[in-house]
Amino acid sequence: MSTTTPPSLSRRRALLGLAALAASSCRRKSSPPPPGPAAAEAAPSRWKELAFEPAEGGEGPQRALLLAPEAAAPLPLLVALHGRGEAVRGPEAGARGWRDDYRLDATLQRLLAPPLAPDDLGQMVTRERLAQLNASLGEHPYRGLCIATPFAPDLRDRSVEGAAAFGRFVVERLLPRARAESGCLTAREATGIDGVSLGGRLALLVGLSHPEVFGAVGALQPAVRASEAEMFSALARRARRTTERRALALRLVSSEADPFLPAIQAISDRLRQDGVAHELLIVPGPHDYAWNRGPGGVEMVLWHERVQRGLRAP
Repeated sequence: MSTTTPPSLSRRRALLGLAALAASSCRRKSSPPPPGPAAAEAAPSRWKELAFEPAEGGEGPQRALLLAPEAAAPLPLLVALHGRGEAVRGPEAGARGWRDDYRLDATLQRLLAPPLAPDDLGQMVTRERLAQLNASLGEHPYRGLCIATPFAPDLRDRSVEGAAAFGRFVVERLLPRARAESGCLTAREATGIDGVSLGGRLALLVGLSHPEVFGAVGALQPAVRASEAEMFSALARRARRTTERRALALRLVSSEADPFLPAIQAISDRLRQDGVAHELLIVPGPHDYAWNRGPGGVEMVLWHERVQRGLRAP
């Protein structure tokens, strides 16, 4: 496990622990600002809109966007899940969250034209971390990912079982269609899942429940509780046993002012105690849309592109 922790972190932990209790429903303090001209210009036809009819068993209609860049060779596939702010706005807004609200196109354009600057991460980056990101891009240029962004529901049942139906949708309906329409790589090692806040929680539940499908599982500021450390550790241990000797890359990302930071650290501590290999990365910034558009998008995309290509991630 590798951990990057800012020096100011220890002074904030007590206050963050109290804040996490108040934020356990993962509510945003405000609605997202409008996408603006940059986002509008960066939403071309490269994104396909996917509609799914209701499935048997009560699952309602679903929506997703699919980014399938032109490339000389098939690309890895990432399933990226949005936060609660988009979940409460419905399937169409949710599916478009990463593209429109988090401005993912701008992030992808910058990864294709390094070096990154502090402004590309909303000034929420240390010199050391920025140097690591740019060194990785300098050694191996970013080649791209196919990215599927489905609507992520705000589930009342927060258990592993509660996320099972959504997991089945992702594995049985979204992935086959995304692979067919994008021509992406289909190997487990080239398939990842990640998400922010509510989406980060779902990414852990779905990804670790289907280790035969996902070779890389990440979570950005996941909406978790310290009391759930054993649940997530047990799920990760079972996933490791299922995959036997096949690698399962697992990473947790949080930030200095993330109210879920104490809970994320508690889960990381339990994973380490139980011998589950993983990474914990802590960067500057709050739990908000600006962070999603800065460190959140950059860290998610670059980590998955590196890991799913079999490269060392920064």
